[in-house]
Amino acid sequence: MNDACVLLGKPNVYGSIYRFEGQASVFNLDGGPNYRDLFPEPPPPGLVPNCAQAGVLGVLPGIIGTIQANEALKILLGIGEPLAGRLLLFDALKMEFREIRFRKNPRVMPIEKLIDYRRFCAGPHWEGGNDKKTGPGNLEPEISVQELRQRLDADEKPFLLDVREPFEWAICHIPGSTLVPLGQLSDPGKDLRCEKDRHIVTLCHSGARSLHARQFLLDAGFTVVQSLRGGVDAWARKVDPSMARY
Repeated sequence: MNDACVLLGKPNVYGSIYRFEGQASVFNLDGGPNYRDLFPEPPPPGLVPNCAQAGVLGVLPGIIGTIQANEALKILLGIGEPLAGRLLLFDALKMEFREIRFRKNPRVMPIEKLIDYRRFCAGPHWEGGNDKKTGPGNLEPEISVQELRQRLDADEKPFLLDVREPFEWAICHIPGSTLVPLGQLSDPGKDLRCEKDRHIVTLCHSGARSLHARQFLLDAGFTVVQSLRGGVDAWARKVDPSMARY
């Protein structure tokens, strides 16, 4: 939305909510700072919880939405001082408003066109240009935790590639897995030290980053790659309840 507003020369009246907190601002007003001046890159895929995981206080959308409506009216009527260059932070538990001022970031690349945002954000449904089936036996892109448990009990165990961050690995991990954070997976052939035809299962917290890693490995020439559906969180819930969750 931000990029489209920049390309069209339109203001972006922004609102965001998370649990008991909210944010509001006005981006790209008269060519002013836009969203990417604050957040040039998305967070690591899979680290952002959905509403089912985090939840939102029921009144919060109304509070932030009303602030957005107020900003939109000010812009349309040409009155007051819009939240351009200012990020308004709201804490519902403390009933407290704070403000952060920001400017255009000269290090941000100019927005010249809309891009492949599913790939950019490494969303859980991105499969790139490859076919969804891969490798011998037409393996599905994802493997369930129950099926992985069965395969780990068999003689030929798959190679488990954990692409989370080290701090996540320290909280919990599946025994026998190898940690290579997604951002450091630059040369899979050297990083993994395993045959390209070996069965590899990529895994992360919830299954988003691992799908991105799967596609990266396929593009690098690995042939039998699956992503663990639901990630280590599903493993903890359905296979090993003693595992820590976060």
